[in-house]
Amino acid sequence: MSEHLPALQVVIPLLAAPICLLLRHQATVRALAIGVTFVGFAISLLLIAQVQESGQVIYEFGGWPRPLGIEYAVDLTNAFVLVIVSMIAAVILPIGPGHSQVPEGREYLFYAAFLLCLSGLLGVAITGDVFNIFVFLEITSLATYILIALGRDRRALMAAYTYLIVGTIGATFLLIGIGLLYQMTGTLNIADLALRLEDVKETRTVIVAFGFVMVGISIKLAVLPLHQWLPNAYSFAPPVVSAFLAATATKVAYYLMLRFSFTIFGAAFVFSTLRLNLILTPLSLAAMFIGSIAAIYQTDFKRLLAYSSIAQIGYMTLGLSLNSELGVTAGIVHLFNHALMKGGLFLVAGCIVARLGSSAIEDMRGLGKRMPLTAAALVVAGLGMIGVPGTVGFVSKWVLVSAAIEREYFDVTILILLSSLLALVYVWRLIEVMYMSEAPANAITGEAPAKFLIPAWILVSASVYFGFSTDQTLGIASAAARQLLGGGG
Repeated sequence: MSEHLPALQVVIPLLAAPICLLLRHQATVRALAIGVTFVGFAISLLLIAQVQESGQVIYEFGGWPRPLGIEYAVDLTNAFVLVIVSMIAAVILPIGPGHSQVPEGREYLFYAAFLLCLSGLLGVAITGDVFNIFVFLEITSLATYILIALGRDRRALMAAYTYLIVGTIGATFLLIGIGLLYQMTGTLNIADLALRLEDVKETRTVIVAFGFVMVGISIKLAVLPLHQWLPNAYSFAPPVVSAFLAATATKVAYYLMLRFSFTIFGAAFVFSTLRLNLILTPLSLAAMFIGSIAAIYQTDFKRLLAYSSIAQIGYMTLGLSLNSELGVTAGIVHLFNHALMKGGLFLVAGCIVARLGSSAIEDMRGLGKRMPLTAAALVVAGLGMIGVPGTVGFVSKWVLVSAAIEREYFDVTILILLSSLLALVYVWRLIEVMYMSEAPANAITGEAPAKFLIPAWILVSASVYFGFSTDQTLGIASAAARQLLGGGG
Protein backbone atom coordinates (compact mmCIF):
# COMPACT_ATOMS: atom_id res chain seq x y z
CA MET A 1 0.00 0.00 0.00
CA SER A 2 2.84 2.43 0.85
CA GLU A 3 3.98 2.56 -2.79
CA HIS A 4 0.56 3.95 -3.78
CA LEU A 5 0.57 6.80 -1.26
CA PRO A 6 1.30 9.53 -3.88
CA ALA A 7 -1.77 8.52 -5.91
CA LEU A 8 -3.97 8.09 -2.82
CA GLN A 9 -3.05 11.60 -1.66
CA VAL A 10 -5.06 13.07 -4.54
CA VAL A 11 -7.45 10.27 -5.50
CA ILE A 12 -9.11 9.91 -2.08
CA PRO A 13 -10.47 13.50 -1.80
CA LEU A 14 -11.17 13.53 -5.56
CA LEU A 15 -13.41 10.45 -5.27
CA ALA A 16 -14.92 11.53 -1.95
CA ALA A 17 -16.34 14.73 -3.50
CA PRO A 18 -18.85 13.01 -5.85
CA ILE A 19 -19.61 10.45 -3.13
CA CYS A 20 -20.72 13.38 -0.93
CA LEU A 21 -23.12 14.42 -3.70
CA LEU A 22 -24.56 10.90 -3.87
CA LEU A 23 -24.89 10.32 -0.12
CA ARG A 24 -26.35 13.74 0.80
CA HIS A 25 -27.05 12.66 4.40
CA GLN A 26 -25.60 15.49 6.48
CA ALA A 27 -23.99 13.51 9.30
CA THR A 28 -22.61 10.85 6.96
CA VAL A 29 -21.18 13.36 4.49
CA ARG A 30 -19.64 15.42 7.28
CA ALA A 31 -18.00 12.34 8.84
CA LEU A 32 -16.74 11.21 5.44
CA ALA A 33 -15.26 14.61 4.54
CA ILE A 34 -13.55 15.03 7.90
CA GLY A 35 -12.22 11.47 7.73
CA VAL A 36 -10.81 12.14 4.25
CA THR A 37 -8.93 15.24 5.43
CA PHE A 38 -7.36 13.34 8.33
CA VAL A 39 -6.40 10.45 6.05
CA GLY A 40 -4.88 12.98 3.64
CA PHE A 41 -2.87 14.55 6.47
CA ALA A 42 -1.61 11.12 7.56
CA ILE A 43 -0.58 10.29 3.97
CA SER A 44 1.31 13.57 3.62
CA LEU A 45 3.23 12.86 6.85
CA LEU A 46 4.11 9.36 5.60
CA LEU A 47 5.24 10.80 2.27
CA ILE A 48 7.53 13.39 3.80
CA ALA A 49 8.98 10.71 6.07
CA GLN A 50 9.63 8.53 2.99
CA VAL A 51 11.31 11.41 1.18
CA GLN A 52 13.50 12.23 4.18
CA GLU A 53 14.53 8.60 4.46
CA SER A 54 15.00 7.56 0.82
CA GLY A 55 14.99 10.69 -1.31
CA GLN A 56 12.59 11.57 -4.12
CA VAL A 57 9.53 9.34 -4.52
CA ILE A 58 8.34 8.70 -8.09
CA TYR A 59 4.93 7.18 -8.82
CA GLU A 60 4.28 6.13 -12.42
CA PHE A 61 0.61 5.67 -13.29
CA GLY A 62 -0.04 2.33 -14.97
CA GLY A 63 3.65 1.53 -14.81
CA TRP A 64 4.30 3.76 -17.82
CA PRO A 65 7.69 5.48 -17.52
CA ARG A 66 8.14 9.12 -18.44
CA PRO A 67 7.76 10.78 -20.86
CA LEU A 68 5.02 8.37 -22.11
CA GLY A 69 3.18 8.11 -18.83
CA ILE A 70 2.05 10.50 -16.14
CA GLU A 71 4.01 10.53 -12.92
CA TYR A 72 3.78 12.02 -9.46
CA ALA A 73 7.15 13.15 -8.13
CA VAL A 74 7.56 13.96 -4.44
CA ASP A 75 10.64 15.71 -3.11
CA LEU A 76 11.15 17.71 0.08
CA THR A 77 9.68 20.92 -1.34
CA ASN A 78 6.33 19.60 -2.47
CA ALA A 79 6.14 17.08 0.39
CA PHE A 80 6.31 20.09 2.74
CA VAL A 81 3.53 21.81 0.77
CA LEU A 82 1.41 18.63 0.93
CA VAL A 83 1.77 18.60 4.72
CA ILE A 84 0.77 22.27 4.96
CA VAL A 85 -2.33 21.94 2.75
CA SER A 86 -3.60 18.69 4.25
CA MET A 87 -2.92 19.82 7.83
CA ILE A 88 -4.85 23.07 7.37
CA ALA A 89 -7.75 21.16 5.77
CA ALA A 90 -7.87 18.70 8.67
CA VAL A 91 -7.98 21.54 11.22
CA ILE A 92 -10.53 23.70 9.40
CA LEU A 93 -13.04 21.34 7.77
CA PRO A 94 -14.55 20.05 11.07
CA ILE A 95 -16.03 23.56 11.50
CA GLY A 96 -18.30 22.92 8.52
CA PRO A 97 -19.85 25.61 6.31
CA GLY A 98 -19.93 28.05 9.25
CA HIS A 99 -21.38 31.43 8.33
CA SER A 100 -22.25 30.72 4.75
CA GLN A 101 -25.48 30.87 2.84
CA VAL A 102 -25.65 27.11 2.42
CA PRO A 103 -29.31 26.16 3.07
CA GLU A 104 -29.92 23.68 5.85
CA GLY A 105 -29.87 20.15 4.49
CA ARG A 106 -27.62 21.03 1.57
CA GLU A 107 -24.32 21.15 3.42
CA TYR A 108 -23.14 18.21 1.30
CA LEU A 109 -22.59 20.71 -1.54
CA PHE A 110 -20.12 22.64 0.63
CA TYR A 111 -18.21 19.50 1.58
CA ALA A 112 -18.07 18.34 -2.06
CA ALA A 113 -16.68 21.73 -3.21
CA PHE A 114 -14.19 21.82 -0.32
CA LEU A 115 -12.88 18.32 -1.14
CA LEU A 116 -12.56 19.21 -4.83
CA CYS A 117 -10.59 22.31 -3.89
CA LEU A 118 -8.39 20.23 -1.58
CA SER A 119 -7.71 17.55 -4.19
CA GLY A 120 -6.85 20.23 -6.76
CA LEU A 121 -4.34 21.91 -4.43
CA LEU A 122 -2.74 18.58 -3.53
CA GLY A 123 -2.64 17.62 -7.21
CA VAL A 124 -0.86 20.84 -8.20
CA ALA A 125 1.77 20.21 -5.57
CA ILE A 126 2.42 16.54 -6.26
CA THR A 127 2.20 16.12 -10.03
CA GLY A 128 5.34 15.82 -12.12
CA ASP A 129 3.62 17.00 -15.28
CA VAL A 130 3.13 20.66 -16.23
CA PHE A 131 -0.17 20.12 -18.08
CA ASN A 132 -1.60 18.34 -15.05
CA ILE A 133 -0.58 21.37 -13.02
CA PHE A 134 -2.93 23.39 -15.23
CA VAL A 135 -5.71 20.78 -14.91
CA PHE A 136 -5.50 20.64 -11.12
CA LEU A 137 -5.32 24.43 -10.92
CA GLU A 138 -8.60 24.62 -12.83
CA ILE A 139 -10.22 22.05 -10.53
CA THR A 140 -9.11 24.17 -7.59
CA SER A 141 -10.30 27.40 -9.19
CA LEU A 142 -13.76 26.08 -10.10
CA ALA A 143 -14.29 24.83 -6.54
CA THR A 144 -12.92 28.09 -5.12
CA TYR A 145 -15.37 30.22 -7.12
CA ILE A 146 -18.22 28.23 -5.56
CA LEU A 147 -16.81 28.44 -2.04
CA ILE A 148 -16.27 32.21 -2.23
CA ALA A 149 -19.79 32.77 -3.60
CA LEU A 150 -21.22 31.05 -0.49
CA GLY A 151 -20.52 34.15 1.61
CA ARG A 152 -23.58 35.73 3.23
CA ASP A 153 -22.67 39.21 2.02
CA ARG A 154 -24.18 39.79 -1.43
CA ARG A 155 -20.82 41.21 -2.53
CA ALA A 156 -19.47 37.64 -2.30
CA LEU A 157 -21.04 36.93 -5.68
CA MET A 158 -19.23 39.84 -7.30
CA ALA A 159 -15.98 38.82 -5.55
CA ALA A 160 -16.35 35.28 -6.92
CA TYR A 161 -17.14 36.64 -10.40
CA THR A 162 -14.06 38.92 -10.31
CA TYR A 163 -11.91 36.02 -9.18
CA LEU A 164 -13.36 33.89 -11.98
CA ILE A 165 -12.41 36.49 -14.61
CA VAL A 166 -8.96 37.22 -13.21
CA GLY A 167 -8.30 33.55 -12.42
CA THR A 168 -9.23 32.57 -15.97
CA ILE A 169 -6.82 35.15 -17.36
CA GLY A 170 -4.08 33.77 -15.11
CA ALA A 171 -4.83 30.19 -16.18
CA THR A 172 -4.78 31.23 -19.84
CA PHE A 173 -1.36 32.83 -19.45
CA LEU A 174 -0.07 29.68 -17.78
CA LEU A 175 -1.54 27.41 -20.47
CA ILE A 176 -0.01 29.49 -23.28
CA GLY A 177 3.36 29.32 -21.55
CA ILE A 178 3.08 25.54 -21.14
CA GLY A 179 2.05 25.20 -24.80
CA LEU A 180 5.11 27.11 -25.94
CA LEU A 181 7.36 24.96 -23.78
CA TYR A 182 5.79 21.82 -25.26
CA GLN A 183 6.31 23.23 -28.75
CA MET A 184 10.02 23.66 -28.08
CA THR A 185 10.69 20.42 -26.18
CA GLY A 186 7.96 17.92 -27.06
CA THR A 187 7.46 16.93 -23.42
CA LEU A 188 5.29 17.93 -20.50
CA ASN A 189 7.11 15.99 -17.82
CA ILE A 190 8.87 18.38 -15.44
CA ALA A 191 12.12 16.40 -15.20
CA ASP A 192 12.27 15.89 -18.98
CA LEU A 193 11.35 19.50 -19.61
CA ALA A 194 14.23 20.68 -17.44
CA LEU A 195 16.68 18.52 -19.42
CA ARG A 196 15.43 19.38 -22.91
CA LEU A 197 15.19 23.10 -22.22
CA GLU A 198 18.98 23.25 -21.89
CA ASP A 199 19.32 23.01 -25.68
CA VAL A 200 16.76 25.71 -26.53
CA LYS A 201 16.87 27.96 -23.48
CA GLU A 202 18.17 31.02 -25.28
CA THR A 203 15.46 31.00 -27.95
CA ARG A 204 12.88 33.76 -28.07
CA THR A 205 10.01 31.26 -27.74
CA VAL A 206 11.29 29.94 -24.41
CA ILE A 207 11.84 33.45 -23.10
CA VAL A 208 8.27 34.35 -24.08
CA ALA A 209 7.03 31.11 -22.48
CA PHE A 210 8.80 32.05 -19.26
CA GLY A 211 7.04 35.43 -19.30
CA PHE A 212 3.61 33.86 -19.80
CA VAL A 213 4.18 31.28 -17.06
CA MET A 214 5.41 33.83 -14.54
CA VAL A 215 2.54 36.25 -15.19
CA GLY A 216 0.01 33.40 -14.90
CA ILE A 217 1.46 32.20 -11.60
CA SER A 218 1.81 35.77 -10.29
CA ILE A 219 -1.92 36.32 -10.84
CA LYS A 220 -2.73 33.15 -8.90
CA LEU A 221 -0.27 34.17 -6.20
CA ALA A 222 -1.62 37.76 -6.05
CA VAL A 223 1.79 39.35 -6.54
CA LEU A 224 1.48 43.15 -6.52
CA PRO A 225 0.11 44.68 -8.81
CA LEU A 226 -1.82 41.54 -9.88
CA HIS A 227 -3.50 41.23 -6.49
CA GLN A 228 -6.82 42.97 -7.16
CA TRP A 229 -8.92 39.81 -6.84
CA LEU A 230 -7.62 38.92 -3.36
CA PRO A 231 -9.03 41.57 -0.95
CA ASN A 232 -12.67 41.06 -1.97
CA ALA A 233 -12.36 37.29 -2.30
CA TYR A 234 -10.98 36.91 1.23
CA SER A 235 -13.24 39.60 2.74
CA PHE A 236 -16.62 38.38 1.49
CA ALA A 237 -16.11 34.60 1.47
CA PRO A 238 -17.33 32.68 4.55
CA PRO A 239 -14.65 32.88 7.30
CA VAL A 240 -13.94 29.15 7.06
CA VAL A 241 -13.29 29.48 3.33
CA SER A 242 -11.15 32.60 3.83
CA ALA A 243 -9.05 30.76 6.42
CA PHE A 244 -8.53 27.75 4.17
CA LEU A 245 -7.69 29.75 1.04
CA ALA A 246 -5.41 32.23 2.84
CA ALA A 247 -3.48 29.35 4.37
CA THR A 248 -3.19 27.15 1.29
CA ALA A 249 -4.05 28.58 -2.16
CA THR A 250 -1.35 31.25 -2.37
CA LYS A 251 1.14 28.81 -0.82
CA VAL A 252 0.62 26.34 -3.67
CA ALA A 253 1.00 29.17 -6.21
CA TYR A 254 4.28 30.17 -4.54
CA TYR A 255 5.43 26.55 -4.76
CA LEU A 256 4.76 26.69 -8.51
CA MET A 257 6.89 29.81 -8.82
CA LEU A 258 9.72 28.00 -7.03
CA ARG A 259 9.31 24.88 -9.19
CA PHE A 260 9.30 26.73 -12.51
CA SER A 261 12.13 29.10 -11.50
CA PHE A 262 14.57 26.60 -10.05
CA THR A 263 13.68 23.11 -11.30
CA ILE A 264 12.42 23.77 -14.84
CA PHE A 265 14.11 26.95 -16.07
CA GLY A 266 17.01 26.94 -13.60
CA ALA A 267 18.38 29.69 -11.37
CA ALA A 268 21.16 30.66 -13.79
CA PHE A 269 18.70 31.32 -16.64
CA VAL A 270 16.08 33.05 -14.46
CA PHE A 271 18.38 35.28 -12.43
CA SER A 272 21.55 35.68 -14.52
CA THR A 273 20.13 35.73 -18.06
CA LEU A 274 16.62 37.15 -17.58
CA ARG A 275 17.37 39.04 -14.31
CA LEU A 276 13.95 38.30 -12.81
CA ASN A 277 15.17 39.73 -9.52
CA LEU A 278 15.27 43.23 -11.04
CA ILE A 279 11.47 43.05 -11.34
CA LEU A 280 10.58 40.79 -8.44
CA THR A 281 12.60 42.49 -5.70
CA PRO A 282 11.02 45.98 -6.07
CA LEU A 283 7.54 44.44 -6.49
CA SER A 284 8.06 42.40 -3.32
CA LEU A 285 9.20 45.43 -1.34
CA ALA A 286 6.29 47.47 -2.70
CA ALA A 287 3.86 44.69 -1.68
CA MET A 288 5.28 44.65 1.85
CA PHE A 289 4.61 48.36 2.28
CA ILE A 290 1.48 48.92 0.19
CA GLY A 291 -0.23 45.84 1.65
CA SER A 292 0.59 46.86 5.22
CA ILE A 293 -0.36 50.52 4.73
CA ALA A 294 -3.66 49.49 3.13
CA ALA A 295 -4.28 47.14 6.08
CA ILE A 296 -3.81 50.01 8.54
CA TYR A 297 -6.66 51.98 6.97
CA GLN A 298 -9.23 49.17 6.80
CA THR A 299 -12.35 49.32 8.94
CA ASP A 300 -13.15 45.62 8.62
CA PHE A 301 -11.07 42.93 10.35
CA LYS A 302 -11.28 40.41 7.50
CA ARG A 303 -10.36 43.04 4.94
CA LEU A 304 -7.41 44.08 7.10
CA LEU A 305 -6.22 40.47 7.08
CA ALA A 306 -6.66 40.27 3.30
CA TYR A 307 -4.40 43.29 2.68
CA SER A 308 -1.95 41.94 5.24
CA SER A 309 -1.74 38.76 3.12
CA ILE A 310 -0.53 40.83 0.15
CA ALA A 311 2.31 42.13 2.33
CA GLN A 312 3.15 38.60 3.52
CA ILE A 313 3.27 37.33 -0.07
CA GLY A 314 5.85 40.08 -0.61
CA TYR A 315 8.09 38.49 2.04
CA MET A 316 7.91 35.13 0.25
CA THR A 317 8.66 36.50 -3.22
CA LEU A 318 11.47 38.62 -1.79
CA GLY A 319 13.08 35.44 -0.44
CA LEU A 320 12.87 33.88 -3.90
CA SER A 321 14.27 36.96 -5.61
CA LEU A 322 17.39 36.88 -3.41
CA ASN A 323 18.37 33.68 -5.27
CA SER A 324 20.37 32.23 -2.39
CA GLU A 325 19.95 29.17 -0.22
CA LEU A 326 19.09 31.32 2.79
CA GLY A 327 16.63 33.46 0.82
CA VAL A 328 14.77 30.47 -0.62
CA THR A 329 14.79 28.88 2.84
CA ALA A 330 13.10 32.01 4.19
CA GLY A 331 10.44 31.83 1.49
CA ILE A 332 9.73 28.12 2.06
CA VAL A 333 9.61 28.31 5.84
CA HIS A 334 7.31 31.34 5.58
CA LEU A 335 4.93 29.12 3.57
CA PHE A 336 4.39 27.05 6.67
CA ASN A 337 4.55 29.86 9.21
CA HIS A 338 2.18 32.17 7.37
CA ALA A 339 -0.32 29.31 6.91
CA LEU A 340 -0.46 28.92 10.70
CA MET A 341 -0.69 32.63 11.48
CA LYS A 342 -3.11 33.74 8.78
CA GLY A 343 -5.23 30.60 9.05
CA GLY A 344 -5.51 31.21 12.80
CA LEU A 345 -6.37 34.90 12.33
CA PHE A 346 -9.11 34.20 9.79
CA LEU A 347 -10.55 31.60 12.17
CA VAL A 348 -10.48 34.26 14.90
CA ALA A 349 -12.46 36.40 12.46
CA GLY A 350 -14.85 33.46 12.18
CA CYS A 351 -15.19 33.42 16.00
CA ILE A 352 -16.02 37.12 15.98
CA VAL A 353 -18.56 36.81 13.16
CA ALA A 354 -20.11 33.79 14.90
CA ARG A 355 -20.77 35.82 18.05
CA LEU A 356 -21.19 39.41 16.83
CA GLY A 357 -22.52 38.78 13.33
CA SER A 358 -20.00 41.29 11.99
CA SER A 359 -16.26 41.64 11.43
CA ALA A 360 -16.27 45.46 11.56
CA ILE A 361 -13.41 46.71 13.75
CA GLU A 362 -15.76 49.24 15.36
CA ASP A 363 -17.91 46.36 16.65
CA MET A 364 -14.84 44.76 18.32
CA ARG A 365 -14.69 47.42 21.08
CA GLY A 366 -14.20 45.81 24.48
CA LEU A 367 -13.73 42.38 22.94
CA GLY A 368 -10.94 41.62 25.43
CA LYS A 369 -13.55 41.37 28.20
CA ARG A 370 -16.47 40.12 26.14
CA MET A 371 -14.60 37.31 24.32
CA PRO A 372 -11.28 36.94 26.22
CA LEU A 373 -10.14 33.70 24.59
CA THR A 374 -10.88 34.97 21.08
CA ALA A 375 -9.14 38.28 21.76
CA ALA A 376 -6.14 36.48 23.25
CA ALA A 377 -5.85 34.28 20.15
CA LEU A 378 -5.88 37.39 17.98
CA VAL A 379 -3.12 38.99 20.05
CA VAL A 380 -0.87 35.91 19.93
CA ALA A 381 -1.30 35.44 16.17
CA GLY A 382 -0.89 39.21 15.68
CA LEU A 383 2.45 39.13 17.50
CA GLY A 384 3.53 36.54 14.96
CA MET A 385 2.57 38.83 12.10
CA ILE A 386 4.79 41.53 13.60
CA GLY A 387 7.64 39.06 14.07
CA VAL A 388 7.96 39.08 17.86
CA PRO A 389 10.51 36.51 19.18
CA GLY A 390 8.86 33.27 20.28
CA THR A 391 6.51 33.20 17.29
CA VAL A 392 6.89 31.73 13.82
CA GLY A 393 6.79 35.21 12.31
CA PHE A 394 10.12 35.99 14.02
CA VAL A 395 11.69 32.85 12.54
CA SER A 396 10.68 33.79 9.00
CA LYS A 397 11.85 37.39 9.29
CA TRP A 398 15.10 36.42 11.00
CA VAL A 399 16.02 34.09 8.14
CA LEU A 400 14.91 36.65 5.54
CA VAL A 401 16.94 39.43 7.17
CA SER A 402 19.94 37.09 7.42
CA ALA A 403 19.59 36.29 3.71
CA ALA A 404 19.51 39.99 2.80
CA ILE A 405 22.57 40.70 4.97
CA GLU A 406 24.38 37.72 3.43
CA ARG A 407 23.79 39.29 0.02
CA GLU A 408 24.93 42.65 1.45
CA TYR A 409 21.56 44.17 0.56
CA PHE A 410 21.55 46.44 3.61
CA ASP A 411 18.88 48.76 2.23
CA VAL A 412 16.58 45.74 1.73
CA THR A 413 17.31 44.67 5.31
CA ILE A 414 16.23 48.06 6.62
CA LEU A 415 13.06 47.95 4.52
CA ILE A 416 12.16 44.49 5.90
CA LEU A 417 12.47 45.85 9.44
CA LEU A 418 10.48 49.00 8.62
CA SER A 419 7.66 46.95 7.09
CA SER A 420 7.46 45.01 10.36
CA LEU A 421 6.76 48.30 12.12
CA LEU A 422 3.76 48.78 9.83
CA ALA A 423 2.48 45.36 10.91
CA LEU A 424 2.88 46.57 14.50
CA VAL A 425 0.64 49.55 13.69
CA TYR A 426 -2.33 47.56 12.38
CA VAL A 427 -2.03 44.84 15.03
CA TRP A 428 -1.79 47.48 17.79
CA ARG A 429 -4.87 49.16 16.38
CA LEU A 430 -6.83 45.93 16.94
CA ILE A 431 -5.38 45.50 20.45
CA GLU A 432 -6.33 49.08 21.31
CA VAL A 433 -9.92 48.58 20.14
CA MET A 434 -10.28 45.27 22.01
CA TYR A 435 -8.65 46.18 25.32
CA MET A 436 -8.72 49.98 25.66
CA SER A 437 -12.16 50.85 24.29
CA GLU A 438 -15.39 50.49 26.17
CA ALA A 439 -17.85 47.98 24.83
CA PRO A 440 -21.00 49.56 23.35
CA ALA A 441 -24.22 49.47 25.37
CA ASN A 442 -26.09 46.16 25.07
CA ALA A 443 -22.98 44.61 23.52
CA ILE A 444 -23.11 40.89 22.85
CA THR A 445 -20.98 38.99 25.36
CA GLY A 446 -19.81 35.39 25.41
CA GLU A 447 -17.23 33.25 23.70
CA ALA A 448 -17.60 31.93 20.18
CA PRO A 449 -18.80 28.35 19.68
CA ALA A 450 -16.12 25.77 20.46
CA LYS A 451 -16.14 24.50 16.88
CA PHE A 452 -14.63 27.86 15.83
CA LEU A 453 -12.54 28.56 18.89
CA ILE A 454 -10.73 25.22 19.17
CA PRO A 455 -9.38 25.16 15.55
CA ALA A 456 -8.35 28.81 15.91
CA TRP A 457 -6.37 28.04 19.06
CA ILE A 458 -4.83 24.91 17.48
CA LEU A 459 -3.29 27.02 14.70
CA VAL A 460 -2.36 29.88 17.04
CA SER A 461 -0.74 27.49 19.54
CA ALA A 462 1.14 25.82 16.69
CA SER A 463 2.44 29.25 15.62
CA VAL A 464 4.00 29.60 19.08
CA TYR A 465 5.23 26.01 19.29
CA PHE A 466 7.03 26.22 15.95
CA GLY A 467 8.35 29.64 16.96
CA PHE A 468 10.44 27.88 19.60
CA SER A 469 10.88 24.46 17.99
CA THR A 470 12.35 25.35 14.61
CA ASP A 471 14.37 22.20 13.92
CA GLN A 472 11.76 20.47 11.79
CA THR A 473 10.31 23.37 9.80
CA LEU A 474 13.55 25.26 9.27
CA GLY A 475 15.47 22.03 8.68
CA ILE A 476 13.07 20.86 5.96
CA ALA A 477 12.93 24.33 4.37
CA SER A 478 16.73 24.56 4.31
CA ALA A 479 17.13 21.08 2.79
CA ALA A 480 14.41 21.84 0.21
CA ALA A 481 16.15 25.11 -0.74
CA ARG A 482 19.46 23.27 -1.18
CA GLN A 483 17.72 20.73 -3.38
CA LEU A 484 16.06 23.40 -5.54
CA LEU A 485 19.23 25.44 -6.01
CA GLY A 486 21.16 22.28 -6.77
CA GLY A 487 18.80 21.54 -9.63
CA GLY A 488 17.22 18.51 -8.00
CA GLY A 489 13.68 17.72 -9.05
